[in-house]
Amino acid sequence: MNAAPALLGYATAVGFLAPKLILRGTWSHRAPVLALSVWHGLSVSFTLAVALAAYHLATPVEHVHAGLVGLLHSCGLITTTATPDPTIADFLAIALPLSVVLLVLGCLAFEVLRARRVRSRHRAVLDVVGRRSPQLRATVLEHDRPAAYCLPGHSPRIVVSAGALRLLSAEQLDAVLEHERAHVAGRHHLALAAAEAFSKVFRRLPLAWHSREQTSMLLEMIADDRALRRQPRQVLATAMYEMVAGGAPAGAFAVGGPSALVRLRRLLTPQQRPHIAFRGSVAAAAGAMPLVPLLVGCMTGIG
Repeated sequence: MNAAPALLGYATAVGFLAPKLILRGTWSHRAPVLALSVWHGLSVSFTLAVALAAYHLATPVEHVHAGLVGLLHSCGLITTTATPDPTIADFLAIALPLSVVLLVLGCLAFEVLRARRVRSRHRAVLDVVGRRSPQLRATVLEHDRPAAYCLPGHSPRIVVSAGALRLLSAEQLDAVLEHERAHVAGRHHLALAAAEAFSKVFRRLPLAWHSREQTSMLLEMIADDRALRRQPRQVLATAMYEMVAGGAPAGAFAVGGPSALVRLRRLLTPQQRPHIAFRGSVAAAAGAMPLVPLLVGCMTGIG
């Protein structure tokens, strides 16, 4: 039996139905790290399902096993004399799914490099117009509008405007700076680049749009949670309210932004984290998601 229909059905469920189920729940805002792993696990699982479905569509059922074994033999990975030689069709059948995976990885590399160039240009400007504050471990920008953001990646930089320094109390400023440090320490730009790459390759897929949107918001919530280790909720909430209109350049993370109102509501109406059994189950499911397409392909092929 050809596994392509089952893999395409699985990919359809992951790409169209799974996002609706996740968005209906309320647990993701209570466990943002776990929710982020689920969104990225679904993206990887969808990509592998499409790649494997392409392989099975390109390879007749009776040649699936022979083609794979023959290709491995030609690469020197197996040495049995009974191994058939791979045909051009077998190589093409491998090239098609490989191109799906390489397209996503190539887009990821492009997004990482593009954002790095943008941040490098902005850092060069900051070296001219900003002044380094060892006490704050940040670059102070002489601007009246309150703003705070970070440039993660190579040579990370945290930036705060003079307007923010005048507006915020010492506790609020500490919460804002800790929020930005969380983005830098967590390498959040890589998670965002992965979501950007997936959304550009599969731009019409609901999973792609929601994953990009949710990744951005969940990363901000993760940074909020780290800031809460140093300051109370009310301090961070008032700082966010004061900074809600503060913008950030391309490639940067800011404490304000489009998700600020949702995050403020989350801060002001705290809820308990999901039960440990639920978190463990979801974490296990997220870790297993990339393996599901392989399992579907194997089980269907055996059947």
